[in-house]
Amino acid sequence: MTDTLNRLAQVLEDRKAATAEGSYVASLYEKGLNKILEKLGEESIETIIAAKDAQISGDCSDVIYETADLWFHSMIMLAQLGLHPQAVLDELDRRHGLSGHAEKASRPSA
Repeated sequence: MTDTLNRLAQVLEDRKAATAEGSYVASLYEKGLNKILEKLGEESIETIIAAKDAQISGDCSDVIYETADLWFHSMIMLAQLGLHPQAVLDELDRRHGLSGHAEKASRPSA
């Protein structure tokens, strides 16, 4: 799994030097964080709808497809902010074995 994320992270990093005309990812970078977040929001909604539909139909193929889009656009957001997906994996590792309730309670109050 990490190999796939690392390969994709490298491609996303390389796209920062590409032209917007030749690369979808480069066009998102050029449009900035707000456009990337807009796409991330769209993909979130599409993933939710696919999951609801899958619960009824039993066909999860669209859930996989939409989740891939969601993860992809999440990685673009991370790259735009100068972050690598390893930071997310590290956070998941940190949380492993913690009670969800305990982890949430340990967060600083906003």
